[in-house]
Amino acid sequence: MNNELNSFVKDISQQYIFLLKDWIPADSSIAIAVENAYVYFHSGHQSIHLEIGQQVLPGSIADQVLQTQKKTDAILDNSLFDTPYYGIGYPIYIQNKPAALVIVLPSSFTAKRAEPFQFLTGKQEEEWNPVAINKISHIESLQKKTWFYVEGDQYKTSITLKELQLRLPSYFIRIHRSYIVNIHFIKKMARDLTSNFIVTLIDGSELPVSQSYLNDLRSALEF
Repeated sequence: MNNELNSFVKDISQQYIFLLKDWIPADSSIAIAVENAYVYFHSGHQSIHLEIGQQVLPGSIADQVLQTQKKTDAILDNSLFDTPYYGIGYPIYIQNKPAALVIVLPSSFTAKRAEPFQFLTGKQEEEWNPVAINKISHIESLQKKTWFYVEGDQYKTSITLKELQLRLPSYFIRIHRSYIVNIHFIKKMARDLTSNFIVTLIDGSELPVSQSYLNDLRSALEF
């Protein structure tokens, strides 16, 4: 990006921040992408990993806006952030070039937008069963499908883990890219022979804890 465009983008971006700060949370982040690369980034959260010049990832909010030139919103996973976030993208133009303005709102904002689930409806063979949330021991993402477990029975749901993480009660903890666990069903936590952290449930199920989620588990259970 040449110096003239760089200066122009910076001026325009500061104007957007000034206009948006009255209605978005203070710890929100703002990014602008032009021609498949990020040209501006204002961080409102210390764990965000985004740099000027970084390419827009396929399927991301910025990519969808650039491709469709339409407003797009979605829940983001933790590939760029420590926890899921809610992002909104708007089509704009910078010096007659299609661009995307992306606002990333903190997870606390998203949680306020929707009440926690009280039950999940799961499919088992050709039946659909509503199950109270507190009876679910853990939830798993496997082969692009989501499953939850109740007293050894497995049920399938169409809701993704990243959506569930924002709508489940606080006693559900994300411990791995593929697992969310109900802490009331945890029997013990320990490292295995290879020093990987493992959670053992009351029914004997063993679930891995990834390093990126270990601190969340420690904070929740204070150990």
